[in-house]
Amino acid sequence: MTTLYVDADACPVKDEVYRVADRYRLPVFVVSNSWIRTPREPRITLVQVDDGPDVADDWIAERAGPGDVVITADIPLASRALKAGAQALHPAGRPFTADNIGGALASRGIGEHLRSMGEITGGPRPFAAADRSRFLQALDEAVIKARRRRP
Repeated sequence: MTTLYVDADACPVKDEVYRVADRYRLPVFVVSNSWIRTPREPRITLVQVDDGPDVADDWIAERAGPGDVVITADIPLASRALKAGAQALHPAGRPFTADNIGGALASRGIGEHLRSMGEITGGPRPFAAADRSRFLQALDEAVIKARRRRP
């Protein structure tokens, strides 16, 4: 069965994930370093991992595979999900793909380098209603695709 994995600590679209999961009756793992309120649904599981860099990412990457969908803004986690055969989707509705993940990793590396030199890079743009709508459509498309691919 297709499973949704949510890198949840700063995810602005958890409610949208729950709605789509309910419509398709999919299990959801909400993975976080701290407690997060989740709906009391048997298909939704909160996984609270230890604090530390990449602990939540490691938990997701060790489990996601073909036919699954990972929701994350973390580019290295998205890359790991793609390598495992899962789909990866940014909360703003942009799918990470084999064609764009290399550029995303390179841009992230450049940004980190500039910040380490004291440059102010501005950060991501504010999350907008259009992002939420785009995410819902992209997640629906990803679930349909994942259900066709599931071994």
